[in-house]
Amino acid sequence: MHRRRRTALVLSAALACAAPLLTACSNDAHPGAAAVVGGQRITVAQLENRVTEVRDAQRAAVTDEAQYAQAIAKTGTLTRDVLHGMVLDRVLHRAAEDAHVSVTRKEVQQLRAGLEEQAGGSKGLETAWLQQYGIAPERLDESLRLQLEAQKLAAKLGTDTSDPAFWGALTKASKELDVDLNPRYGTWDAQKSARADAKTPWVREVTAAGGERTA
Repeated sequence: MHRRRRTALVLSAALACAAPLLTACSNDAHPGAAAVVGGQRITVAQLENRVTEVRDAQRAAVTDEAQYAQAIAKTGTLTRDVLHGMVLDRVLHRAAEDAHVSVTRKEVQQLRAGLEEQAGGSKGLETAWLQQYGIAPERLDESLRLQLEAQKLAAKLGTDTSDPAFWGALTKASKELDVDLNPRYGTWDAQKSARADAKTPWVREVTAAGGERTA
């Protein structure tokens, strides 16, 4: 269990953000993009496909509509969480490349085998990752690669994933990649390598009575 908590540390950080979805307009500079990372777009369609994968997996994992409704309620920030993870994945990969760190498919398979043994099999691990982190079964190997990259990067830096030096490497990578989020999903805080809610005072409207209400 200790090993499992450790390997999930970075993923937990990536899914920690939770706040109301803003109804801002699309980013005119990058139409159709949910984010631009290193000049490469993560399209809204790609993001929506990832979210659909999770929702489909959640639906298949329960037996009735009430359970499905509960699963949705627990993952109400899923779209932003998924985008956060997609961006962080690219940031971490750049930081790993900068440090000449790589992860092999064999290493991913070995980690998965160990976690499956702890979880009581492949299905148990997939269910756990889906419930705890909103990771669809078909994305599990990608998630495990993310964990291994984080661990190996920290080891290369002579620290661990909770140390400022580790997050400093991610900050450097974030700045190199010049991450730009569509305003509807917030902003990217390069210093923290995390998504943040956009400050949009313009969403407040003044009522005819002179009061102020939030849109």
